[in-house]
Order: sequence, then structure tokens, then C-alpha cells
Amino acid sequence: MEFNLEEGKHLNDECSTLILPALSIGNVGQLAVDLLIASTKAERVGYLDDPNVLPCVGNDAYAPAPQGDLALPLEAYESPSSALTLIQQRSPVVKGMMVEFAKNLADFAVASGKKHIVILSSLDFGRWQTVDMSSGLPIHYLSNTNVDGADDKCEKLGWKKMKEYDPNQKLWKYLNTLAEGNANEDDISALEDDLGEEDYYPSLPFAAMFSCFKAKGLKVTCLFCYCSEGDNIPDAFHLAEAACNLVGLTPDTFKGNEGGKWVIPFSWQSVYGPPPDMSLF
Repeated sequence: MEFNLEEGKHLNDECSTLILPALSIGNVGQLAVDLLIASTKAERVGYLDDPNVLPCVGNDAYAPAPQGDLALPLEAYESPSSALTLIQQRSPVVKGMMVEFAKNLADFAVASGKKHIVILSSLDFGRWQTVDMSSGLPIHYLSNTNVDGADDKCEKLGWKKMKEYDPNQKLWKYLNTLAEGNANEDDISALEDDLGEEDYYPSLPFAAMFSCFKAKGLKVTCLFCYCSEGDNIPDAFHLAEAACNLVGLTPDTFKGNEGGKWVIPFSWQSVYGPPPDMSLF
């Protein structure tokens, strides 16, 4: 993985918290990062070039009057006023290369002096075994602060630890071995014929990222919300607000557009296409 700085830009040492998405159902993590980039007025400082990420290109996602800047698969943004670095991922990882990609991200985080990694992702609502929405849609988390994945700060925020995490389960252990460089990734084929229901969560992208950042000695917190495919913009607001609570930001200070506290990314205007022709009804 190569990091290419924008002309005249540099990495700010004070932006020691890194927020990034792990691709999953509904693209909620990516939408939440879009929202955070727009609302914190983060500026693009560079982009990451990794052979394990599929190429893509598009228009500027945040500016209403694009100046010719193109959106690329992996972009790095910084908001010095919020002490945040944010990475946006716009295309998927090549099949079978997730661990290698996660290792490269972890190397970048260490080289750029990051201290706390916050991974935003989503989980399949259909696999939620004990649905409890009595107090709204809950945030679930996973942290490496304790061996069992628990974190006192997250608990105080009212979030629920991901109960499916078991560091002694075979695939989680194997991910740790891969992340530490003590196994060949090709060996995972030997496990594929024996994967069970308990292996679903450690097979998701966030699990590889969590393991690789942890292997580098970095503090890692994963935040999740359960969702289904569809219009997941409300879930993105929910997850972005949780990220703000974790890192100590107050969304009320963002001075958003459309009368709200959040700045709505320009690209969201066309995320589901134009509105229907009302003359049809």
C-alpha cells in the first residue's frame, strides 16, 4: 500500500484517532464516514493505493460545485479541529485478500502515528438473535481494551458488547495468527470445509481489520448497528453519532445544512436516484 499526499498537504500529528469503515450490509459504515467527513469539514490530504482494492473513480462526493477533483477508492481526510483522520473506502476488496488489505491498513496506521482506530460497520438484522429495541436501535461494539472484547467507556455510553465475539473460537484465533504473521493465508482453505454458524462474524471484513490493528498494538474499537438492505441513511446518522460520542465530539456544533446539526454530503442527493414523477399517482 502506498500513501500519496495531495500537493501542499501534510499529515497532522495531532490527528491521532483514525475512523474508517468496514464494508458490510447496507454500506452503513461508508455512509457514516461520508457524514463525518462532510460535517467536520475534513479536507482530503491524500489517497491510498492498494492492489487489493478494486479500482473506481467518481465525482467529488462533497462539493456542490466540483473543481475537477475525482473521488478514488481509498481517500484520507483530516479534521485538525476535531483531531481526526478519516479514511473513506469506495470499492470492495479483491476476494480472498481481506487479511492482506487489513495488514496494509494497520501498517499505514502505525507509520502515520495513529493511537486509536475506530471501525464503523453494520451487521445483518436477520442474524440478530435477541432483538431488543425498547430504547431505540442499540449500538453494539467490540474493543481490544479487554480480552473478552469489553470496554468500560462503551458500557457507560449504554452500548452492548458484541456477544458473538469469542477470542478462543477457532476462526478468531486463526485470524490473530494471520495478523501476527505466523501463518500462511492459503491455509484458511483447510478451514473452509469445516466452517459453522459460529464462524460467520469472524469471516466479515471488520474482523480482519480488528485483528490486524490489534496485532500492531493499537487501540481498536468497532461500532456496529444491525440493519437490512435498503435506505440505510437513518442508520448512518445513528452510527456517526455514536462515533462522535466515542471520540468526544458534539454534533450540535457542526452547523449543518438544511437546518440540522449534520452537513449532508452532496453525493447523497442522488444516492437513490431522482424522486418519482408525481403525475403518475
